[in-house]
Order: sequence, then structure tokens, then C-alpha cells
Amino acid sequence: MKIALLGYGKMGKIIAKMAMQRGHEIVYKSSASMQNGNFKEAEIALEFSTPQAAVSNIEKCFKAQIPVVCGTTGWLDQKQVIEQTCLKNNGSFIYASNFSIGVHLFFNLNQYVAKLMKPWNEYQVAIEEIHHTEKKDAPSGTAITLAQELLPYTDKNTWGLNLSAPDTVLINARRESDVKGTHEVSYTSEIDTISIKHQAHSREGFALGALIAAEFIIDKKGVFNMKDVLGM
Repeated sequence: MKIALLGYGKMGKIIAKMAMQRGHEIVYKSSASMQNGNFKEAEIALEFSTPQAAVSNIEKCFKAQIPVVCGTTGWLDQKQVIEQTCLKNNGSFIYASNFSIGVHLFFNLNQYVAKLMKPWNEYQVAIEEIHHTEKKDAPSGTAITLAQELLPYTDKNTWGLNLSAPDTVLINARRESDVKGTHEVSYTSEIDTISIKHQAHSREGFALGALIAAEFIIDKKGVFNMKDVLGM
């Protein structure tokens, strides 16, 4: 594949390295401070920029009829509009809050545990996420996905950042130096706590998942997600 990298920060650089290892070519890369290569040569774009740049980058890909795989979080209030724009332009689009294969196994486990815990009202659910201090948004997109997927099995109506309320799933967001990403879902009662946890050890897992998603969507039209990619 000939790849455009929209966002050439830590993730973009790892994606570039792994893409070449898998026999792909980087024909264009951009960041807030630079552009290099020819965007029009790209067969697919991987979008890992910033919340402020993501929507315009995605729309640029649709206009150029370039399939786009997006892992940028913090812009999801516009996701429905972007998906409609994709379909209107006969485009190709995959968004995931996290491209790690392990995280998507964790998402499935999260839903299974939520179903299991549904009858046991004495347990209160909460989510904690820890990321590096340079992460632009909070809570993480992964934590939001975890919350949204367990909500139907609780008596809660929404999630709240660092907010504990009767109708709200608490998401506690922490920022520490050199953390690749940790997510924990806990169910706590007066007598015990049950928890499941995913801890990333490197960013390679995110990059690999994004490339697998790109390889999946290269010849397809429409809006997809990682469950489609992984056959879950």
C-alpha cells in the first residue's frame, strides 16, 4: 500500500516503521509544522493527528477518494456527521478509539463482565485510565468506549469525568510520564472489589492494529469498525 500519514508524532513514526516492515510505502506525511511527499499518490491514509485537525484531515481524504483509518480521539461530537459524509461521498472510513487487538479483546471482556454483574446492584462500577502527560484529551477514547459499552447493563444514564454521582459511571483520568495506556474497570461493594485491567507495554500494538485495519479497508467502501476488521 502507498500510505499517507496525517499526523507524524510518536504514533505516526511507529506506524511508518512498521508499515515499511510489512512492505508498504509512505508517500506522504504531515504534522502541524511540516508536510512531506505527495498526498495524491496515497492509496490509503492513516489519521493520527490532533482533535483540532482530525475532521478536516478526514474530509480531505473523502474528497480525494482516499480510504482513511482514524485513531485520533477528542472529536467524536462530529463522528455521526463524518460517517454520513463518508457514505455520501462513497468513501471508506474506519474509526477506533484504540487499534490494539488486545484492547478489542478487552472490550469484549468488558461487555461480558457487565452482563454478569447486572443483577448484583450492591457493586458500583468505575473506570480508571492512565496515559502520558502529552495526551491532549481526557478521558481517553478507550475509556469512553468502555463506559458506553457497559452502560446498558447498569442503572446509570451516562459517564462523568472525575465525577461520582448516582446516575453516572465514574471515569477517573490520570496523567503520568511515559505511560503507554492503562485501563481498569472495577466493581466495588462494601466487602470486595472485582476488576479487569488492560495495560499496554508499547505503542507497537496500536500501530499494528491500525495497519491491519488499513489492509482490511483498502478495497472496500463504507463505514467500518475494528469488530469488522477482527471478525468479532
